[in-house]
Amino acid sequence: MDTEELAEALAQLVLAGADLGELVAAIGDALDVHVAVTTTDGRERAARIDDAMRERISAAGLTDETGRLRVEWLGDRGGHEGQPVAGAHVHREPLAAPNQALGHLVAVAEHGMVPQQVVALQRAATAVSLWITREQAVSAVENKYRGDFLRDVFLGRAGTDDFVREHVVGFGWDLSRPSVVLAAQIDPQPTYQAPASAEDRRHWQERFANAWRQVAASVDRAIPIADFGSEVVAVLPAEDAEATAALVRRLVVAVAGDKGGGRRPFTAGVGRVTSSPSGLPDSYTQARRALEVGRRFRGPSTTTWFDDLGLHRLIAMVPDTEELRAFAHDVLGELAGSSEEAVTLRETLQVLLNTNFNVAEAARTQFFHYNTMRYRVGKLERMLGPVASDQNLRLDVAVALKVLEVVSR
Repeated sequence: MDTEELAEALAQLVLAGADLGELVAAIGDALDVHVAVTTTDGRERAARIDDAMRERISAAGLTDETGRLRVEWLGDRGGHEGQPVAGAHVHREPLAAPNQALGHLVAVAEHGMVPQQVVALQRAATAVSLWITREQAVSAVENKYRGDFLRDVFLGRAGTDDFVREHVVGFGWDLSRPSVVLAAQIDPQPTYQAPASAEDRRHWQERFANAWRQVAASVDRAIPIADFGSEVVAVLPAEDAEATAALVRRLVVAVAGDKGGGRRPFTAGVGRVTSSPSGLPDSYTQARRALEVGRRFRGPSTTTWFDDLGLHRLIAMVPDTEELRAFAHDVLGELAGSSEEAVTLRETLQVLLNTNFNVAEAARTQFFHYNTMRYRVGKLERMLGPVASDQNLRLDVAVALKVLEVVSR
């Protein structure tokens, strides 16, 4: 089949409503190559690659531990940087629409490619791009409708539990089982980077949401996923605590990958288990709180469960950050400062609190001489009062230290 015949055949398949797998199969058969269509960051959308070639691709280091194809290691239009597949030639064609990258068409030929095959792949990439563009237009409408309904569920205005369960069946979702809400949000750019444009941020969010949809679908197509603009939310099955924790880890690791292919770092929060749709609003609120506090306390690119927040959960519920900071300064005085001495003494104070002011144990923990630790205890009590013996004061100090951990991030 020559280039024009292949282009015509693919156009007819697109017009006939063929799925992506059929397009990929037609390309592979016509050109006698192994073919994959991936997202912009290398997640496989459809492929015609046999097991033997997959093993060779993996042996060449072209896939990460989640199965993502490392498209960033493949140069534009067939150039290949440092990871050859033994005895084969790898060629990559970018898939694009005006002002938007759509993904990649990757072909692997056993014995190299002649120029006619390369031209044919370029024409094939155009047909695949048209298919993806059409699919995105349809999906955008469907995803918005689904997302709007899930938002109504989280706002408690979607109707009775029975109605919600029955309604989401039409989306292919399942809300009949115990569930937890996971909220994930792309981390802010570091301050040393030039601010991204609004269009770039929108494309990041779209790719982020699509990554969650694709990864979740590979595990369980009945998992509800929605893009709320600034965050992606998923309602995960939670019939068993250990299995739920493993599922969260699996999804987060798969979406994060090895940070290649333009993936953006993100932070996630997980709410409590609910047995009915009417409990999802609380789980969603908890997930967002876990995300926010986890990022402030533990830093970005982390996953935090609401039940693991402890005292930080209560502190973070106080909306007035200045009031929190004033409380810490009232209790700790100069210890609340940012000087090296204040930071060092706070570390010692935390160790003393953790050891119930056992001077010998605290000295061993910080590798201090016993007398050095006794001197520090004396200095801390001159600054704070009888913290070693006054339980109420000790509680205030412990809370103030936790407040500083939250408000200083």
